Amino acid sequence: MATSRDQVDPAVPPSGTGCFECEEAGGWWVHLRRCALCGHVGCCDTSPGQHATAHFQGTGHAVVQSFEPGEDWAWDYERSVGVIVPTLAPPTSRPVGQSVPGPVGRVPADWQDHLHE
Repeated sequence: MATSRDQVDPAVPPSGTGCFECEEAGGWWVHLRRCALCGHVGCCDTSPGQHATAHFQGTGHAVVQSFEPGEDWAWDYERSVGVIVPTLAPPTSRPVGQSVPGPVGRVPADWQDHLHE
């Protein structure tokens, strides 16, 4: 099993300000998670796409950090535990003015009916 330290590269910037796959497909997300190893930004498991978990499953990159303003918690999918990671390269969150869910203009009116519990 890889250690959390093996799963973090603090020098890598995030892939963008929104979920990488949702941006490509014109989708939307609830909250964002950032891969601590490669910087991939994916949507949380409540979001329709669940792209952060899919990224872990496809790459084995186990550690994510919240990409929400004011949050610095991190999670190790492989061990199912919270972990502490060093400060990652900026920016460390989505833009403060970005809507939740987001992005504006792509969130359906009935968005709550599409959430994963």
